[in-house]
Amino acid sequence: MDDVLKGLVEWLCNQLRNPSHPSRAVPSSISCLSTLLKEPIVRSSFVQADGVKLLIPMISPASTQQSIQLLYETCLCVWLLSYYEPAVEYLATSRTLPRLVEVVKSSTKEKVVRVVVLTLKNLLSKGTFGPQMVELGLPQIVQSLKAQAWSDEDLLESLNQLEEGLKDNIKKMSSFDKYKQEVLLGHLDWSPMHKDPNFWRENISSFEENDFQILRVLITILDTSGDPRALAVACYDLSQFIQHHSSGRLIVNDLKAKERVMKLMNHENTEVTKNALLCIQRLFLGAKYASFLQA
Repeated sequence: MDDVLKGLVEWLCNQLRNPSHPSRAVPSSISCLSTLLKEPIVRSSFVQADGVKLLIPMISPASTQQSIQLLYETCLCVWLLSYYEPAVEYLATSRTLPRLVEVVKSSTKEKVVRVVVLTLKNLLSKGTFGPQMVELGLPQIVQSLKAQAWSDEDLLESLNQLEEGLKDNIKKMSSFDKYKQEVLLGHLDWSPMHKDPNFWRENISSFEENDFQILRVLITILDTSGDPRALAVACYDLSQFIQHHSSGRLIVNDLKAKERVMKLMNHENTEVTKNALLCIQRLFLGAKYASFLQA
């Protein structure tokens, strides 16, 4: 029987690679796999046949009834594989997580949301999935999902459990991890770390990671955000970087931030203009005058 199942799994994987029918082969194969993968021996054969990577491209938002059913059964396969460690190891090195987050963010079909939430809940405690989920903005997405009217009580319970697990991950993250998440999501606010001198002294070298990625995102926020609070905080944070980094002025100038900040000096919001002015002053005068300007 094991040999028969192994042969069937290999045949189904071949159908996913090279469909024998343009419209029926893939949906039929995924439907079969969503049932077969309940068996541990099938999960093992599927991973050995390099089948996991065949599922990943199919995890994307769907609109038609047929594509929604295919998406649901694909996510069902991933959920079943999330119980099998060798499959989880592959999922961790692929684009599976961002795709799942995008699906759960945009889907309105309850059964799709339910199976993705169950999958995310399974993966949350494994490897680095938890911190990645936080960085992808899943806490905010879960809050949005909880506000919707779902008829399935089990889904609401799963959302609550996922939310609690994400909160635990946020608590474990360093202050710079939390700051990085805030910037990458564009949700800048006057959280305590922004005005904490110790935060800037202790983490200033972390801003150099990935070719000054965080600084680049802050500068992009100046160009794209319509939220006065986010603009004010971004200006303030740039001024803090200039103050605390030995080459702060040079780096910020090289990244072409000066022109963007100067435009905000005429902003209608006084909080924005105040922090834009502070940033420009530090750009021209340097960190030497930081304490005077701060006062």
